[in-house]
Amino acid sequence: MATLEQLYRRLISAASSLDFLFLLAVRLYWGVQMHVTGTGKLHNLERVTNFFTSLGIPAPGVNAVVIAIIECIGGLFFTIGLGARLVALLFIGDMIVAYIAADREAFFSFFSDTDKFYMATPFPFLMAALIVLIFGPGKISIDALLAKRFFGGSRRA
Repeated sequence: MATLEQLYRRLISAASSLDFLFLLAVRLYWGVQMHVTGTGKLHNLERVTNFFTSLGIPAPGVNAVVIAIIECIGGLFFTIGLGARLVALLFIGDMIVAYIAADREAFFSFFSDTDKFYMATPFPFLMAALIVLIFGPGKISIDALLAKRFFGGSRRA
């Protein structure tokens, strides 16, 4: 039994030592995706404004610009891990609004039809943002470098 416990502890240690790679992969992939999405919105503000108008979003022109900037610039910051938790919080708000405004049926099917909920476009972006908000950007990030520089690495990035 002691050997089994020892093996399990080694497994936990080995898996935990790889968390930074997982967080890096999440940030790189979904940060770039968000940046590309935001850039596309910035280049097509009229179309985005019209879409927001059709959804009944208040001040659609202003919101189109704000969301496009959050996704474009935030995607870059998320990717490099600069202000990653703050950006993740902005992305969470963005994705919840996207769910409610553009994919209401999927949002409200959270318990009744989970397939519909997690197959909706906002889902992976929401999950990536939640992962970074909760666990941080990882040790390969600008936030971690800044924490090490200014706080001696004693605080989590």
